[in-house]
Amino acid sequence: MITVANRIYVKPEYAEAFEKAFRERAGLVDGMPGFISNQVLRPVNEGDPYIVLTLWQSRQDFLNWVRSDAFIKGHAQSGTLPRDAYSQPNVLEMHEVVQDSARPDMEPEPHGGPFKMH
Repeated sequence: MITVANRIYVKPEYAEAFEKAFRERAGLVDGMPGFISNQVLRPVNEGDPYIVLTLWQSRQDFLNWVRSDAFIKGHAQSGTLPRDAYSQPNVLEMHEVVQDSARPDMEPEPHGGPFKMH
């Protein structure tokens, strides 16, 4: 299992519009093979980013998603905020799940090396 965290630095005056865009998202990822869940985490400290966190059965499942027509369609339908809505570039992180207390029998994700989207 892997997690993918997209840290998105949204200016406070755009926070409501950012959250609304995720509540109204296309939802195409929900039906992708290997997709587990999507969480949008609101920062509690000023200056901290939102985190869009997805869980996947495997790295390959995530890569299949970002390389799919559904990914392109879903992001096109999600709407975008103006460029000045963001205080700095987003940061995408992938982590391999070594242990999950909710899944004690889970096998750790094999170490896959550096993350390459394309």
